[in-house]
Amino acid sequence: MTAIKAAFLVLCQLFCLAFAVDPTVDLIYSRYIGVPTSRNVTQWLGLRYAAPPVANLRFMPPQDPPFNRTTTRADKRGKICLATGASPSDTATSEDCLFIDVFAPTNATVFSKLPVYFFIHGGGFNANSNSQMNGTALIEASGHSIIVVTFGYRVGPYGFITNGDKITPNNGLRDQRKALQWVKRHIYKFGGDPNHIVIGGDSAGAASVSLQMVAYEGRNTGLFHAAAAESVSFATVLTVQESQYLYNNFTERLGCTGTDSLSCLRSKTAAELQAKNSGMPYPGMDAPPLYTWNPVIDHDLITDYTYNLFAEGKFVKVPVIYGDDTNGGTTFTPRDASTLAQGEAFLRRQFPYLTSEHLDEISSMYPNPNNSSCPGSGCYWRQVSDVYGDMRYMCPTLYISSAMTRHGMGRSYSYRYNVEDPQQMQQGLGVPHTIEIHAIWGPGNAGGGAPASYYANGVNAAIVPVIQAYWTSFIRSFDPNKYKHPDSAVWGTWSDEKQNRLLFDTGGKTSMETVDDDTQYRCNYLTGIGVDIRQ
Repeated sequence: MTAIKAAFLVLCQLFCLAFAVDPTVDLIYSRYIGVPTSRNVTQWLGLRYAAPPVANLRFMPPQDPPFNRTTTRADKRGKICLATGASPSDTATSEDCLFIDVFAPTNATVFSKLPVYFFIHGGGFNANSNSQMNGTALIEASGHSIIVVTFGYRVGPYGFITNGDKITPNNGLRDQRKALQWVKRHIYKFGGDPNHIVIGGDSAGAASVSLQMVAYEGRNTGLFHAAAAESVSFATVLTVQESQYLYNNFTERLGCTGTDSLSCLRSKTAAELQAKNSGMPYPGMDAPPLYTWNPVIDHDLITDYTYNLFAEGKFVKVPVIYGDDTNGGTTFTPRDASTLAQGEAFLRRQFPYLTSEHLDEISSMYPNPNNSSCPGSGCYWRQVSDVYGDMRYMCPTLYISSAMTRHGMGRSYSYRYNVEDPQQMQQGLGVPHTIEIHAIWGPGNAGGGAPASYYANGVNAAIVPVIQAYWTSFIRSFDPNKYKHPDSAVWGTWSDEKQNRLLFDTGGKTSMETVDDDTQYRCNYLTGIGVDIRQ
């Protein structure tokens, strides 16, 4: 019996090897040759998932890629999408940027039906932050049992300009859906399961996750089956009409005023657009916000404010992970804020619909911990950081976790990332915004900036296998516990009553915690005014 079994296994291995995914993948419109690596992962880099959005396709919804039947060695990433405020001469960026990268186990076959992790990068919808991540370490952490997909989407005016009914709004979000449709259609050719796709993202990428969940009022089109979002961002959301000032100012900067302004914009070179692509303040504000261009309510893809849509249950009901970092505001707020008024001015530049009554209430809830040293340069930095971090990231995260459970989705998992890096603590940053991406993807795989403590022999090296096990377990099974690290805590589902979430702590430690009373009190107020301030 043992000999028969051994022979069967040999035959199975030969059969699987014979049908392993060919590095040359035929996408019908074009062929791409993948590159196997020494880590048993094959990479297909720089695949077109849409037509170049240039010339007459500038500011248009994404179109199908050109049908040319060429065969290309997929060993180079596509260029990064143009960012607001970036140099026109940056050769790493281009308007032609709608490319997708696929990382798959080299031994995958067309019959493997591996779970797929589709990651949406952040950057405030104005830049492509960490857009070219490497999925190899995640695949290794999963035991070579998942596929990872990353891609670029249009940001700034290229993805989010509006002009009444003359431009389709939210093209950056439409790019994301186009990429998801590409995955749904083609991922089986790489060994993936089109019926097991987990979308993920950080910051604006996490906001994109939430917006894709509420797109078309939560109509489930089968593009994804679970979601994992890190530091979801609730920015100011305008209507198409309210955002007209951006188009008007942009065209004026470019000398394109008049009845044919849109044709004029399309006639400009990308370098000419980039020379004028810098921040613009909200009407009545004295300085630009951190991120000028954002998704808008278009009464089609996005029909209402995000808070309203989640409150009304108008979202795709799938298992989710939502979480945030302890000090999500510190990297954004002005370090030299020396008075309450300076801090409030910063907040109003980001959220122009904040009233004096709102700000008075907020200041009473967030007493300045540095009062003993004021006046002094920066003595209000941490106070405004706490407000901004809660208003934009922490409170929306908790709100979505609760909305999921209120509307019948029991598999809602929440977390707080509190892994302290010695250097960041010394800089006063605490545990800053989206720092966990370096642990999830493995240090060195998520772009620059990985804390030194996350690398081998560092004080926080132990957090990497722990969080990777949770993430890959969720990607594989929609449950972070099924394949969790043996030394980590059982991650309980979120409960409105318990307000319970997983705590990632320094040195690889994990435990369940209850959201503290102060955070609950503050978030009740901030989410309560969320629609008033257009979130």
